Amino acid sequence: MKIVLLAAYSVTLFLVGTWTGLALCALVFVAVAALSGVPVRRFFALLVPVYVIAGFAVLFNGFALDVSQAAPGAVPTVLGDSFPGAFASLPPVALAGSFGFVPAGFARGCFFAARIVLLVVASLVVTYTTTSTALTDALADFLRPLRRLRVPVDDIAMVFSLALRFIPVTAEEFGRVHDAQQARGAAFAEGSLWQRLRAWQTVLIPLFVGLFRRADALAAAMDARCYGAEAGRTSLRDRRLTGGSVAVLVVGLAACVAIVWFL
Repeated sequence: MKIVLLAAYSVTLFLVGTWTGLALCALVFVAVAALSGVPVRRFFALLVPVYVIAGFAVLFNGFALDVSQAAPGAVPTVLGDSFPGAFASLPPVALAGSFGFVPAGFARGCFFAARIVLLVVASLVVTYTTTSTALTDALADFLRPLRRLRVPVDDIAMVFSLALRFIPVTAEEFGRVHDAQQARGAAFAEGSLWQRLRAWQTVLIPLFVGLFRRADALAAAMDARCYGAEAGRTSLRDRRLTGGSVAVLVVGLAACVAIVWFL
């Protein structure tokens, strides 16, 4: 249910072309974040790379090398969008020669930036409130119809589950090897670029060797537990779509359709 609603919300963000519609999408995120119990500041604390992308969107849309080509009406709208709003009628301002500030482009860049931020924080709502095991189980449920085509659905879900679980393990191993090599005198921030790259070799090579050893140990453990010995696999939890989940799904999809249709 969460994944379907997240997909519908993402599509809604890209189909909405007015500030009113975007504000309603932001209001939906605030309501869902409040219901999740996760502090709102936690969603925005780890978005530094997203802020950089959003800043580039505003920068490249708000300034033009040739302001004569960015005059009002020179650039056609896309799918009848109206996000420039009152800025659409404002003329560009030349700052240095032909380079200048474009108010309509600035409004468009702010709209794109807000859309990107909402898209990322909406995905964080799902990841903060759902375990990796539940996500991989949901993936297996989505891929279940492919079993008729003899697609190894359970194996694919297991691969995704292991990949998610290996992320913190890899980060921990990387920090351990880095600290060990730094204690041995490895200079990661000194010398030329080539010397720094050679210094990082002392971290990356042991890291990959350790990961392959962990993979071998994991394969031996799975083989010892007879993984794949039986064609049919069972689950620890019986996952069923309840009536409340169906109601929330219908209401969420209806809200997304209404926002797109009217705004």
